[in-house]
Amino acid sequence: MSITKLELAFVGAIDEIGAEAWNSAAGFDYPFTRYEFLHALEESGAVAEDKGWQPHHLIIRRNTQLVGVMPFYLKTHSYGEYVFDWSWADAYQRHGRPYYPKLLSAIPFTPATGPRLCLVDENDRSDVMATLAKALPIHAAEIGASSVHILFSRAEMANIWSQEGLMQRIGPQYHWYDRNYGDFDGFLAEFSSRKRKGLRKERRVVVEQGLSLQVLAGAEVSAQQWRFFFHCYQLTYAKRSGHGGYLPEAFFTQLAATMPEHLVMVLASHGDEPVAVALNFRDKHTLYGRYWGCIREYEFLHFEACYYQGIEYCLREGLRHFDPGAQGEHKIQRGFTPILTYSNHWLADADFSTAVQRFLDDEQLHVGNYLREASEMLPFKKAD
Repeated sequence: MSITKLELAFVGAIDEIGAEAWNSAAGFDYPFTRYEFLHALEESGAVAEDKGWQPHHLIIRRNTQLVGVMPFYLKTHSYGEYVFDWSWADAYQRHGRPYYPKLLSAIPFTPATGPRLCLVDENDRSDVMATLAKALPIHAAEIGASSVHILFSRAEMANIWSQEGLMQRIGPQYHWYDRNYGDFDGFLAEFSSRKRKGLRKERRVVVEQGLSLQVLAGAEVSAQQWRFFFHCYQLTYAKRSGHGGYLPEAFFTQLAATMPEHLVMVLASHGDEPVAVALNFRDKHTLYGRYWGCIREYEFLHFEACYYQGIEYCLREGLRHFDPGAQGEHKIQRGFTPILTYSNHWLADADFSTAVQRFLDDEQLHVGNYLREASEMLPFKKAD
């Protein structure tokens, strides 16, 4: 279809676009929109039509020249998204209307804020977003989708989508920011005395249990260590949910081969035996905590491997921001600040759209109040 000077096309697999073209718009810094990451999801079978994640990626051109790309999926469920709309789907079902398929722009299984609309030239952004705000609902109607959803956009982009008519939704996460701490002791120096003693005790108990930790860049991780990571990943998912993880071993193997510079592994050992592992991603400014698993439980090891080692890594490497993943109010007392995440939504059904807007207005008040209360739980010294 063609609207104004822009031509929009949707493809059913990212390899129809190719690495060079996709990355010319998506770039090479933010790991989760890189061709290599999204292709590994498809190549490994983690996302596919029979998994309820049918790739439906958007290509934007002007006069045959690539302007931008945007990851999209046709979803037949709401798993793996982390912006929960099950109640919306249930309401549709109760009224005899189909909620699925829906058209979703997100990074599968990855609740990390970042770019969704990726452009070759940022000067095109306002024109492209205005065009898409009109074109995406038209396309949703053409393919029989009930709705359009754009998840975990950056705040300024989410606000523009909102101005263009896509309802905005907010949610809480807990992130760490470097306030020029210098090192971990400098970070702890900002804590109140009681909270500082508590955190130091947690780290001391890890050492007293005979545990040691090492941080490995992606290229340093051996095949045996990758196998151990996947075993832990599957084991921990099975304990928590009764089934294995969404991501197959081939996905991680492919990432290790194609984008190791984005991978940071924290490996915990008891003596010579590896017992736990955390896998992070990184770009130039941010560390992203993604996966954790263990073969044996140790007191405070999760906090050490997933949080404190990550903070130390950021301080060593000059990364200013650590996004440790979704949920986890316990992060606040360990120095992770409550922040807002953003998504945008359009529903074709006018009655449901009105009801959802009321829901979002009410939810926004509750989330705003929660964030203010949660910020009072931070461990830092109170200003005089």
